[in-house]
Amino acid sequence: MKLSHFGFNLPDELLAEYPAENRDESRLMVLNRKTQTIEHKLFKDIMDYFDEGDVMIINNTKVFPARLYGNKEKTGARIEVFLLRELNEEQRLWDVLVDPARKIRIGNKLYFGDDDTLVAEVIDNTTSRGRTLRFLYDGSYREFRSKLTELGETPLPKYIKREVQPEDEERYQTIFAKNEGAVAAPTAGLHFSKHLLKRLEIKGVNFAEVTLHVGLGTFNPVEVEDLSKHKMDSEELIIDSKAVDIVNKGIKNKKRICAVGTTAMRAIESSVSSNGMLNEMEGWTNKFIFPPYDFSIANCMITNFHTPKSTLLMMASAFGGVDFVKKAYQEAIKEKYKFYSYGDAMLII
Repeated sequence: MKLSHFGFNLPDELLAEYPAENRDESRLMVLNRKTQTIEHKLFKDIMDYFDEGDVMIINNTKVFPARLYGNKEKTGARIEVFLLRELNEEQRLWDVLVDPARKIRIGNKLYFGDDDTLVAEVIDNTTSRGRTLRFLYDGSYREFRSKLTELGETPLPKYIKREVQPEDEERYQTIFAKNEGAVAAPTAGLHFSKHLLKRLEIKGVNFAEVTLHVGLGTFNPVEVEDLSKHKMDSEELIIDSKAVDIVNKGIKNKKRICAVGTTAMRAIESSVSSNGMLNEMEGWTNKFIFPPYDFSIANCMITNFHTPKSTLLMMASAFGGVDFVKKAYQEAIKEKYKFYSYGDAMLII
């Protein structure tokens, strides 16, 4: 497949600036691959598509407040620092992105907070915008992490032009979030409310938790026409024995196995046994899924509506069928579904 197959015109007004008022009342488009039919529902109607013994695989990663604003020494220039990943806990080394990057060189110091209690020194250039910072802080590691959380901001995607608001701290986090490490939310999970979760559990649906710490690489633009030449950034992945047992039991019993989001799908497809079962894993994955692709574990998928030429759209197209998903997207635009992180949802069965 070529990159150009995944281009389409997306009106700016369909990019969701705000989440739905209630998590489970965002819109839901249901794609039935067998009948090639499309239904329009609300997310809470997802209840109707799952029965006792079915499995939902959810990503329990937790977004940390990764966006900081600091000032450059001497000039006082305001610099945005986006924390990507911690490299060394003891030395307090972090991979970050800086903006504007042209002003930030090795040896520069950045000051954070009104009282400048947190200082970072640039010790390496990694990419055009990437830097390695060493944070200089006298307190304990726990106090240091607390300070980062206090000074950091919820890392809403750049397409959202408005200021971050207090409710974003809760709404840009799934109700499953527990293992901190993501710089972007696994957005398909944002549609689940505690009430809906309880109703699904009462119905007998089982939930298997995996952890894939979403990095910004998920949203990097694809810059090669030949998709086989695109390289995904690595993301940390943990699949424990409990999740493996729940999923494999569902497979053996021929139940519906639903990956909640592209991140959950990447996680399970990164650790498949030769006989099509899920394996435990703790490590990193840079798996890139695009059509054509044979999925091993899930026979059902929940995902948001994605932007043109994105790796997320490519995975959804691989699962739902390129032509069918393209048709669904044309319908979504006509029906004014909301796209991207705070947008509406799609269920592919």
